[in-house]
Amino acid sequence: MLFPQSTYIQRRQQLRELVGEGLILIFGNNEAPMNYPANAYKFRQDSTFLYFTGQHRDGLVLAIDCATGQETLYGDEIDIDDIVWYGSVTSVAEMAAESGIAHTAPLSQLFTLNFSLLTLHYLPPYRHDNLLQLMELLGKNRQEVMAGRSQRLIDAVVKLRSIKSAEEIAELERASHIGYLMHTAAMRMATQPGMTEAYIGGQLDGIAASHGSIVSFQSIVSMHGEILHGYPSAAPLEPGRLLLVDAGAETREHYCSDHTRTTPISGRFTQQQRDIYDIVVDCHDLALTHAKPGVKYFDVHLDVCRLMTERLKALGLMKGDTEEAVQAGAHALFLPHGLGHMMGMDVHDMEGLGQIYVGFDAETRPRLDQFGTNALRFGRRLEVGHVVTDEPGIYFIPDLIDLWQKEGTNKDFLCFDRINEFRHFGGVRIEDDVLITPDGCRFLGSERIPYKAEEVEAFINK
Repeated sequence: MLFPQSTYIQRRQQLRELVGEGLILIFGNNEAPMNYPANAYKFRQDSTFLYFTGQHRDGLVLAIDCATGQETLYGDEIDIDDIVWYGSVTSVAEMAAESGIAHTAPLSQLFTLNFSLLTLHYLPPYRHDNLLQLMELLGKNRQEVMAGRSQRLIDAVVKLRSIKSAEEIAELERASHIGYLMHTAAMRMATQPGMTEAYIGGQLDGIAASHGSIVSFQSIVSMHGEILHGYPSAAPLEPGRLLLVDAGAETREHYCSDHTRTTPISGRFTQQQRDIYDIVVDCHDLALTHAKPGVKYFDVHLDVCRLMTERLKALGLMKGDTEEAVQAGAHALFLPHGLGHMMGMDVHDMEGLGQIYVGFDAETRPRLDQFGTNALRFGRRLEVGHVVTDEPGIYFIPDLIDLWQKEGTNKDFLCFDRINEFRHFGGVRIEDDVLITPDGCRFLGSERIPYKAEEVEAFINK
């Protein structure tokens, strides 16, 4: 376990108080076979189960009776056949004792409970094995199980996991350090002759693994920065283009980092690249000055969109009234996503619980009918202890440009003739992880990955 036993006991007590009544079930993850049962993917524990128990073993379920306070860890003991292959492991009773859980039982006993007589709280299952397990437990079909997820439990988990403690921040800082090593290595490799996207992506995986970590998501390494999730290809890097790398590390305890840098493969930005790159830098830095407790992150996003629109107007790419353009969503041709998302034990923290519940509340619901705004992941009022990403970008997506030009979408605000001069530009994104503090915000991590144009050029040409 990463944290003291008292941390997990306190978290479960707070959860029980927030939910108030009924039986809480939190499922850990099981092994996931890759192509046959004995050849599994690297095990990854469910983040919420880990948050409340600190235990990494597969095949466990935590039950909390809100009325009596009784906590039970359900799980089967490892048998001798498993021990022969994988070695001796901690017993279920020993794991429960480590976590401060008083009771244990074999998994089969979970199936003896009469769930029809209980007010049951469970989170939406995102893995099919846990979905099947719930279907069997409850005697319900898939649709009924998914519909039966507990909103009260979702809200309670979001409330607790959203605010990072000092000990969690320290682990996030460790993830940021590994992310720094990954990104600075990628920036240096980007200018080396004969390098490929796939080679750089593989090196990022290796750096994370060499520190006992994994990547926090499949690394995005692409000269096609206009593709938001452009995964590495075998393509050799081409001088004159930009390489966008969006990658992060995830520590053994599954605390994550997530950074993006965009590097000129030739070692220097062209004037056209610099014009766009500097806008993204200024938008990134604007967010750092505006993000503070009490401010809605949706408003910070809009402030960034206004600045971006003004600067794109100065380049002749946009026109008209800035406020009207932003309200119409015209800027989304260049920025079709939100300013950022919450970070923590998941790189998109708690997204499996439903992004609408994690990133928003009644006063900050996004416009789901507007392109760009419908892709916002976080808009809540910021609180001390929130960790969010600051990741503005500008992208020139040829198919989207063609569609909007054909349909006349936002034609009063977009200068398509000028935009088409950039149609093969690619894209720029700059991303850092930000902790909300009592006075404002700060970067996570003691080392800063170079991101201002002069810093980037100086770094890669050393």
